[in-house]
Formats: sequence, structure tokens, C-alpha cells
Amino acid sequence: MRTTGMGRSLAALVALVAVSGCTAQAVDAHGNARGKTPGNTQGSTQGKTPPSASQTDRSATPGDDKPGGTTPSAAPKVLWSRGDKGNDVREVQARLHQVAWLIPAPTGTYDTPTVTAVKGFQGKRGLPRTGELDAVTWERLRGMTHKPAAWELYPYGGQPAARPDPRCMTGRVLCVSKTTRTLRWMIDGKTVSEMDVRFGSQYTPTREGVFSVYFKSRYHVSTIYHTSMPYAMFFSGGQAVHYSPDFAARGYYGASHGCVNVRDEGKIATLFAQVRDGDKVVVYW
Repeated sequence: MRTTGMGRSLAALVALVAVSGCTAQAVDAHGNARGKTPGNTQGSTQGKTPPSASQTDRSATPGDDKPGGTTPSAAPKVLWSRGDKGNDVREVQARLHQVAWLIPAPTGTYDTPTVTAVKGFQGKRGLPRTGELDAVTWERLRGMTHKPAAWELYPYGGQPAARPDPRCMTGRVLCVSKTTRTLRWMIDGKTVSEMDVRFGSQYTPTREGVFSVYFKSRYHVSTIYHTSMPYAMFFSGGQAVHYSPDFAARGYYGASHGCVNVRDEGKIATLFAQVRDGDKVVVYW
């Protein structure tokens, strides 16, 4: 009987030790284990998630695949390269401009200046200087820049004109969209001409609403700022539609003092000849 009692005590002790070796394990929102997995030895990858492409070391140099080295990662996927065209390329160029690697305005074509800019950006960050915009380079560029606004994509104009505001569909109207920064000259709902425009800054905003041309001045000079305002067509106080050589030179990197600037002198010269006092002006978003 004593032998049997001791055997039972020993069995109970063994069971207690076995239970004490199992600890509670935290899980994340997906039910996956967090922390170490019992029984894993140091260096084991059991239960671990493989690194993403962005976590992979792409700086391996020739010879890393030798014994004792690191196996080089596959080359990152090329997203855009020389000759590609489109809005995506325009965004790449605008972002390169934000970090001062590309000076010319975005064109939407992956050209020689873009290749040179990408090479410079890559070299500065220790990436292979291919001049091609691959996934790794794109990730780095996006992390250092903000999503370009419409004016950054078209800093010198060229956006497609917005759909006309309903108030532009009758009569003779200068239909001015702040969204696309364009002006449509319309007569009875039909577009006669279109042109790029820019507006005032946040401190001197261009007014929105419905107005009418009340005064035209071919060789006007501002009495407030003492600057030339050729082909001026006044519609609200001192605000007018007029040609701006500064807009032609600097694009949307500048702003007016509230007027609607036009950068194409030929187009506004023709417009000035057609517009009459009393014609409607609609400025809208």
C-alpha cells in the first residue's frame, strides 16, 4: 500500500511539472500568436512572417552570394522608364520637382531630364542609379513628398477645361473655373475658345460669383501695384481678366492680386476684341 501511495504521488508531481511548462500566449486581432513560440530554438523562423519587399535589403553588392554572404534579392519591379507617358509619369515628375531633383515642369513624358533626375535621387540614397523608376525608388520618393495638387501637375497650364457651370449656358459669358484653372469664352452655350488662367493668393483671393464686364482697357496699368495689365476686362471692383507676362514666365509658382491672369497673349488679344461691356463673367469652383 505504501508503494502504491508513493507511485501515485510521483505521478501527480510529474503531471504538475508538465502543466506548469505551458504559459498563456497573447494573440493579435487576426488570431496569430504574438511573442515567442514555446519550443522554438534561437534562430528558428517557425511562425514568423517573411519580410515584405520594402523590408528586404536591396543594397547587396556583387559577391554577397559567396559562402558566408547574403543572397542578393531579386531586382525590384520597374514601374516607369524612358519613353513612358501618362498622368502617372506626370505625378512622378511633380514629386521629383518637390524635392528639387527635377527643375523643368512636369510634361507627362518620361524624358531625358526625368531619367537624370531619377538617377540623382537614387544615387543620393544608395540605390542603383538606373534612371528607371522601380518599386523601391517609388516608395522612397513617395515617403519624402506629398500628393501633388492639380496646379503642381500642370504648373504652366494645360489642364482640360472643366464642365461649364449651368450659369454659363446662356448669353455671352466668360466662364472661369477655379478647379481646372481655365477660362471658356462661350456664346449661347457653345465654347468659342479656352485658355489657362491663374488667380489671387489666399491673401488676395479672386471673388467667386456672377458679374459683368463694366470696363475694358487695352494698355491698363494698375494704380495700386503700378504693374502692367494689358487687355484688362474689369468685372468686380479692381479685379479683371488680363494678360500676365509673369504668369507666362512663372506659371502657377506665382499668383495675382485677385485678377484672373491669362498667360497666352495671342488668345487674350482675340478675346479682348470679342468681349463687350455687359458680357457676363462667372467665376466658380
